[in-house]
Amino acid sequence: MFRRILKSVREFKLPTYLTFICMVFEAGIECVIPFITAELINKIRSGAVLGDVIVTGLILAGMAMVSLLCGWLGGICCAKASSGFSRNLRSDLFSKIQNFSFESVDKFSSASLVTRLTTDIQNVGMAYMMVIRTAIRSPLMFVFAIIMAYTMGGALSMTFVVVIPVLIFGLLIIARFAMPAFHRVFRKYDKLNESIEENVRGMRVVKGFSREEYEKRKFEKASEDIRKDFVKAEKIVAMNNPLMQICMNFNMVFVLLVGSKMIIGSGAADLDVGHMSSMLTYGVQILMSLIMLSMIYVMLTISMESFRRIDEVLREEPILVNPENPVFEVADGSVDFDGVSFKYFSEAKKAALDGIDIHIPSGATVGILGGTGSSKSTLVQLIPRLYDVTEGSVRVGGRDVREYDLDTLRSSVSMVLQKNMLFSGTIAENLRWGNPDATDEEIEQACELAQASEFVHSFPQGYDTYIEQGGTNVSGGQKQRLCIARALLKRPKVLILDDSTSAVDTRTDALIREGFKKFIPETTKIIIAQRVASVQDADIIIVMDGGRIAAVGTHEELLEKSDIYREVFEQQVSGKEDR
Repeated sequence: MFRRILKSVREFKLPTYLTFICMVFEAGIECVIPFITAELINKIRSGAVLGDVIVTGLILAGMAMVSLLCGWLGGICCAKASSGFSRNLRSDLFSKIQNFSFESVDKFSSASLVTRLTTDIQNVGMAYMMVIRTAIRSPLMFVFAIIMAYTMGGALSMTFVVVIPVLIFGLLIIARFAMPAFHRVFRKYDKLNESIEENVRGMRVVKGFSREEYEKRKFEKASEDIRKDFVKAEKIVAMNNPLMQICMNFNMVFVLLVGSKMIIGSGAADLDVGHMSSMLTYGVQILMSLIMLSMIYVMLTISMESFRRIDEVLREEPILVNPENPVFEVADGSVDFDGVSFKYFSEAKKAALDGIDIHIPSGATVGILGGTGSSKSTLVQLIPRLYDVTEGSVRVGGRDVREYDLDTLRSSVSMVLQKNMLFSGTIAENLRWGNPDATDEEIEQACELAQASEFVHSFPQGYDTYIEQGGTNVSGGQKQRLCIARALLKRPKVLILDDSTSAVDTRTDALIREGFKKFIPETTKIIIAQRVASVQDADIIIVMDGGRIAAVGTHEELLEKSDIYREVFEQQVSGKEDR
């Protein structure tokens, strides 16, 4: 897991190594200073001259300045390394998500992926910063201080044999009880983000049903659950400081009592005042090193769940990948389903599609009708290989879609999804998602074909009109027409409209379909609709029912042989007559 994640360090290895070097020098100098101080105290006690004291003092001041410089440089290098690592890891994670199939996105949920890209990356970056700086400095300080304390204090250093095991055991107990609480917190973060995302996207519905107070209470409950788990975890982690204080005070009392007794008993032969004072300093350094290590341990305990969650995304292998020798050209817009069955999950008991056999010639206009849950959208999502079939095959241009390069296939198949999405930016920028190199004339032509040109020119800034995130400043019908224009700019061989004219009036719908016949006759057009009027002029009409094809034919043929189609038609015709 760590090897996989640490690959994101890349060009920031040098600042990481420089941090290590700076910490080695800083820790070494800080451990030598008490030794020189002890020698100075002994010289003064022995009646040293002022000149010796000044020289030693200047040496100590110089060492302190070098230690300060090493710490400062180490901090700069550490900041560069940790922030750069976080940036790379965030980019790597985002790039990985871009290659996900729909199945992988469904597996993680969008709210969970947002949490991993924000909170979890932040935790991992903080842990990396502490590891390359504090986790290097503290062990070095600990080892140097232990060696110096044993060299100068002899038997007096045995105090650490008691203190250190007690401290380590206490920290392990704290971490054992704190870890489960932190696990729960991050799972609840996903739920909280999901609630926020759902609320923001459905703000109009919330206000339409006056459910603001209900949403507030739901959010407060989720937030309170996180607070309780954090408080519980922090209560456990808070035991860290009292444990440290007990160990530090015990060490100080032990050194003072035993050291004083040794000095008085031996007449300063076994231990002198300078060495005892340095033992107090080394004791503080050792315990402070352990305190810092405990902080790192706590931080790693908190971030371990973040490491695991990020690694979970990095390990996810996209199911839809290019074949070894992909095909880079789609011959035409013909589409064939041969014995196709499909399940969203391998363990699903029921197939979403079953026994689909149909041939659509290139350039044909195909209508697909069916009730809610009849798998109309699922059927067309197999064409650009957003999902792979469970059984059978789907062919486009005479070849199995699994033989194509994914970019080539999806560039040849334009989809206007049921849930239309516009991105923040100008209208022109949104349209050029279909073709980044599209000229102004091509954009205008696509908009005319999609019946969007008139309302675009009604805006003061025309194609430079800014679209808010999600297209909230345009109507549903306008959004649908802009999405159709965007799809047309790809000049696709297959154009799929997944109920994407539901928000436009019947006249505009008819004009869009009439434009398709005139201007893109060679493009295969597949139209999913709820209105019979939207598909009755199609060359082929497919009636879906329960994941199967119930009937295929023209409008006149289906009126004679399909009960489902005839019932829908009669209901819609009678509804018009009533109106």
